Amino acid sequence: MSPVAVDRAEAVRHALIRLVARDGFHGTSMAAVAKEAGVATGTAYVHYASKDELVMATYVEVKHALGEAALASVDAGSPLRTQFAQLWTGVQKHLEANPERARFLVQADGSPYAEIAHERAISAISDPLMSSPVVANLLEGMVDLPPEILFDLAVGPVVRLTATRRGIDESLVEPLIEACWRAVTDSRS
Repeated sequence: MSPVAVDRAEAVRHALIRLVARDGFHGTSMAAVAKEAGVATGTAYVHYASKDELVMATYVEVKHALGEAALASVDAGSPLRTQFAQLWTGVQKHLEANPERARFLVQADGSPYAEIAHERAISAISDPLMSSPVVANLLEGMVDLPPEILFDLAVGPVVRLTATRRGIDESLVEPLIEACWRAVTDSRS
């Protein structure tokens, strides 16, 4: 793929994020995405055979970037509770800098795309969270639940709160981290 082709595919994905964040999935057509991306509708279809394919590729990209941001400042030598807090604040900072991504994730999680998109994201070989030794270590002390439920309990509140126009009040950060930590940790360990 040429650099121009990559740029156009990326422009289409980013246009989808903006439109879904603003209008939801039902209010976002491929023609609207192409227009927002500044490409012809046919060009969008060259890169993505359908809206469903575009949504899946975009969801995987958004979750990948979120995973990288979450792990960026985690100190693997810290206690598990500290690592969890570092991961959580990594998610918070990333989504506060990219609130459209938070709104995109909230829309995706409440849509018919949710289950298959989440499965594709965590099965991607390059998924930073699922391939991280830090997360593998954290998972050992967590309750035995499917990954999508653990994700919702661990960072769902930060995703939802950053998706609002208000964001997260700084006085709530530590209590939210503690509540999320308690929700996912196995009290028997």
